[in-house]
Amino acid sequence: MGTMAALIDRAALDSATAHGTLGEDGRSGAALQRVRLGDGRTVIVKRYDARTDFVMRMVGDEHGREVEVYLSGLLDGLPPTVQHPILGAWYDDDGHGVVVMRDLGEAVLTWDRLLSVDQARTILSGLADLHRTFRGQAEPTPTSLDSVHGIFEPERIRPFSGIPLVDAALRGWEYFAEVAPDEVGQRVLALALDGGALVSALLDRPSTLLHGDASTVNMAIEDHGLTLFDWGIAMVGPGEFDVARLLVGCAHTFDLTFDEFLDLHREVAGPDHDEVSLDLALLSSLAWMGWNKALDIVEHPDEEVRARERAGLDWWLAQAGRALERGLV
Repeated sequence: MGTMAALIDRAALDSATAHGTLGEDGRSGAALQRVRLGDGRTVIVKRYDARTDFVMRMVGDEHGREVEVYLSGLLDGLPPTVQHPILGAWYDDDGHGVVVMRDLGEAVLTWDRLLSVDQARTILSGLADLHRTFRGQAEPTPTSLDSVHGIFEPERIRPFSGIPLVDAALRGWEYFAEVAPDEVGQRVLALALDGGALVSALLDRPSTLLHGDASTVNMAIEDHGLTLFDWGIAMVGPGEFDVARLLVGCAHTFDLTFDEFLDLHREVAGPDHDEVSLDLALLSSLAWMGWNKALDIVEHPDEEVRARERAGLDWWLAQAGRALERGLV
């Protein structure tokens, strides 16, 4: 897609006749705008600024690595079933990244839309194709797996207290110790505080290119299959890492149980699936987002959501216990 017709450069963006603010991108703080160009096309413009983007600061991104990933040509190698919507990317005069994308409209998935089994298959098949295409990827990407795994490590984020997301995560980790007080919970919390051994175990598994932030809000389903955007933390690691991250953050958006979701992944990945990598990735995802589970269990105003997250955490702890019992970490 990086060589598609009708790409956009800075001059084309300067010709814009109308701008509309879409707010922030997910939880990170990156600014999004819907812009009408002089030729009548409507595009989405994302501007990176490490001063306001929490994720950028946590992974050491000073300028907007999605621009670097795009300009490197890496995304030109995506399989036919997976596309990106980028029409142009550059660094502005202040050194901040600018990414211009197709306006995907209603095709973009959300936190709230319930996705069917067929839609889940499209997503998981796309991820499997991505991972299969880049299997054995040895070229390093600007972002490392260890920096992403540790985004919510309490001691790393504590200096940023005052940012709502950081304050929520710190409260959530305090709650986690209360809602998961048994040995497995304690060991997961220890990995959340220091995940070095877990990262090493993940990096010992077969590697591929990872999107890094595989969540429904970074996806669209189109005629070709899956469109993925927000490639700013693309990295190298086991493909199951993307799958587990999608499940830990977005399980409630799929009309599938946790186990059905994983069975569907195993089916579409076929012989490329690695069960040890999956066990490690599930453990890593809980050590990454356990705070959010605990926060919802304690603070969410909807009793049904609190009950759902309690039951969900029990499932995640069971998966973690299996990985720990096998001595994978």
